[in-house]
Amino acid sequence: MERRAVVIGAGIAGLAAARVLSERFAQVVVLDRDVLPSEPVPRRGVPQGHQPHILLAGGMRTFNELFPGFEDELIAAGGTRFDTGLGLCSYRMGRRWPSAPTGVSLVSATRPCIEAIVRSRVDARPTVTIRDRVAVSKLLGSATAARKATTVTGVVLDDGEEIRADLVVDCSGRGARSDRWLAALGLPTPGLLEVKVGVSYTSRYYRRRPGDLTGWSAIFILPTPPGEHLSGLALPVEGDRWLAGIGGWHVTEPPADAESFEGHAHGLPDPILSELLDRAEPVSDLVTTRFPSSRRRLFEQLPEPPAGYVALGDAVCSFNPVYGQGMTCAAMSAIALGRALDEHGRQAARPYYAAVARILDVPWSFAVGGDFSFPQTTGPRPRGFAVRRWYSRRIAWASQIDSGVNATFARVQHLVDPPSTLMRPAFVVRVLRMAGKRRRGSGPVR
Repeated sequence: MERRAVVIGAGIAGLAAARVLSERFAQVVVLDRDVLPSEPVPRRGVPQGHQPHILLAGGMRTFNELFPGFEDELIAAGGTRFDTGLGLCSYRMGRRWPSAPTGVSLVSATRPCIEAIVRSRVDARPTVTIRDRVAVSKLLGSATAARKATTVTGVVLDDGEEIRADLVVDCSGRGARSDRWLAALGLPTPGLLEVKVGVSYTSRYYRRRPGDLTGWSAIFILPTPPGEHLSGLALPVEGDRWLAGIGGWHVTEPPADAESFEGHAHGLPDPILSELLDRAEPVSDLVTTRFPSSRRRLFEQLPEPPAGYVALGDAVCSFNPVYGQGMTCAAMSAIALGRALDEHGRQAARPYYAAVARILDVPWSFAVGGDFSFPQTTGPRPRGFAVRRWYSRRIAWASQIDSGVNATFARVQHLVDPPSTLMRPAFVVRVLRMAGKRRRGSGPVR
């Protein structure tokens, strides 16, 4: 067992990493510059904490692996479980999806609630120490004769305190200063993919009462590009509340007051969200967040990844939050880190980044593929984008009239099944046949 690991950041990614490292290091120190609240409330260091969050089914499975009983604890704290096909009123590409079971379940709760449960579990582990209100200013490094290079050996805090470590895991988020820190030690820095999506979204809490949403548990409305840009969402969360969010791609002025928020809701292509908000009582102020671009740092392409250091979570890949992939990919990456350490020890960085690249490829392709449906989106397009977009649209059309296609696609979207499932010959034939039927029965679809 190694002596000490330092984790920079006490968000979902940092806590998942600390849980994995707690079984492999004698001491794990988690550092965060924010004030970590004792209650499940939004905090300054997580600007998206006020907004709706989704933990995908694959993420729930991973969190249950890391923290046995996690799902039951989340429900006991007020989370709501529902089947994505039966409970989620989903509108996309001009119509609602039919109500039919997918076998893929979600538990809806706020990001602060999820983080509070995870932090409590991690904080209870005897090898973990969580320190808040401390900021890392740079990395420590020392020359290694055998490698003829510099190895990261710890961190330096803003007050000058040095913490030595056998491994530093950077989970400091989208604004990670890893490039600057690594360059200061003469270490290589990764390339960057950036897709400018111009997403803005505003949220508000409402009181939730029985019968508010007959026949459904949640709402998700997506625009049909290129003509529509606004999306809408309402999730049941703890405290008998709805968390409603309205936003979209390349929106110059997101709703900033109650009148414009309700006006945007009434402008959505399906009236179900506006009807809910007209009935419900608001119990909070509005909060707006802007997300200018998705970013992916290509650590897997480094010929010589820095020794003694790895990045995880948003410090590697920050997704468009509309797709709800961040927490799930962070938890899966933490599992991958543990496996790489078990198999490769101090040489874990390269196999770890290779594993993370495989985790990220599918959700990144889904996310940027959807973003590039809007002509205002700019940045590098994934290889094979045009073909994938053509096929994904036909999967979506087929899903609208074929519950089997919908269930299969839901399992891939939620990172439960591999994307190869969508390429099986029988499934492809079924998709093309049902997509043609959907289009012939409904006229032209944009």
